[in-house]
Amino acid sequence: MRNLQTLKRSIGAAAAVGVLSIQQAHAALDTEVTSAITAGKTDALALGALVIAVIIGIAALKWLRKAL
Repeated sequence: MRNLQTLKRSIGAAAAVGVLSIQQAHAALDTEVTSAITAGKTDALALGALVIAVIIGIAALKWLRKAL
């Protein structure tokens, strides 16, 4: 009986989360805001690529030093 009550609460909680996630409001943003977000995203991607390139370069140098 206790397991059945726990199951009912779990299903109820999952249903409540599902309903709340569906009812989110989406407001329209100004074009200036969206362009700033896009520019920031581009900058972040470029920086991330640079960091990955540096890490790969360091790993390659370590590998070459170890091989020699």
